[in-house]
Amino acid sequence: MDAMEIIGYVFVIIAFARLLAEGFERLGYPGFLGEITAGMILSAILIDMPRDQMALLAELGLFFLMISAGLEVTPEELHYAGRRTLPLYILTYGVMFLTTIPFTGGRVGPDNVITAAILSIASAPIVLRLKRFFGSDFLHVALSYAVISEIFGLFLVYMVIRFNENPGDYGPILSSVLKDLAFVGILLYINYLLGIKQKVRIIRFLRRLKSDEAVFGLFMVFSTSLAFISEEIGMHFSIGGFLAGLMMHSDLVGTKQYDRLTTIVSGVTYGIFAPIFFAWRGLNFETELSFVVIEFFAVIYVVRLTLSALAVRETDLPTNLVRGAGIASFGVLGLLMGEIGFVSGVLSEHMYAMASLASVLGIFASATLGRIMNHHQKKRSSSAA
Repeated sequence: MDAMEIIGYVFVIIAFARLLAEGFERLGYPGFLGEITAGMILSAILIDMPRDQMALLAELGLFFLMISAGLEVTPEELHYAGRRTLPLYILTYGVMFLTTIPFTGGRVGPDNVITAAILSIASAPIVLRLKRFFGSDFLHVALSYAVISEIFGLFLVYMVIRFNENPGDYGPILSSVLKDLAFVGILLYINYLLGIKQKVRIIRFLRRLKSDEAVFGLFMVFSTSLAFISEEIGMHFSIGGFLAGLMMHSDLVGTKQYDRLTTIVSGVTYGIFAPIFFAWRGLNFETELSFVVIEFFAVIYVVRLTLSALAVRETDLPTNLVRGAGIASFGVLGLLMGEIGFVSGVLSEHMYAMASLASVLGIFASATLGRIMNHHQKKRSSSAA
């Protein structure tokens, strides 16, 4: 297949994904749900699509999405909010693990570990959409949960894969975990030192750059370097992209340079690569429709929503529900984690299908709850007026 044919497929995917994204936005749902739906529809049409090239572009989409997630929070905010959300994530993961056991025939194994990781994550786009209901103060907590759950979820999936590849040999696994922790710890410490001693120099240097493209180019060199190192030591390459975004906060590079960077990253991410990533998840969507699958989702969502709402409860019941829905919003990254586990042979086809459907339905359920609350809020405001 020549380059023009590949470009043609890319154009069709982006155009159709953005078209459905706009339609979903008008209905009050996040646009990425439309992009996933576009992928599901195109899977039956683009039979001869170059899958290797599309998979590469989808991975670039994940890379840019993780960079964008890193740019949304600062290390200080992540540390502050993490003290509250990390225990909540551990609790949620434990409950999800126990909840999956009846659906695996009472057996405990890799299926439970990976499925619980998929079902414990939150969707940052849903969190951002619901922020007007639970307030900006809680936004950093919800985003922190989304980031922590995605990173730990990917980590757990790769840990299970490593155990499967080296059964009984824990030395390489322990060495890999120590390298991962050392890598993250060193980066955060360097970020701390730069923020204290070199912040002014960094801001002055960036101000001398004449174009936004130069700022973006330097950042891409930095982020891809961290991504390569992250992949080399056994972590997912997207973790390196997230860490790069996390370090490039406005306190370090200055508000003007931060705005220049986020504007370009946002345009590249949500204009090109994110639609391909979400459509690709739809193209590879695998599920099965049965009473057991619907029962599985109903049980999982009710348990997660109740647990999350209780954990972040305030005096106002509607606020509790929306906060719980934000944290219990599942996430598209769960589809990727399920695909990785299934392709690697550590996640069964049945649990892969059930977890995939639960991820998509969970996003729809939380977004729908947000729409209902929005309608209720407008109705209450009209009555008061």
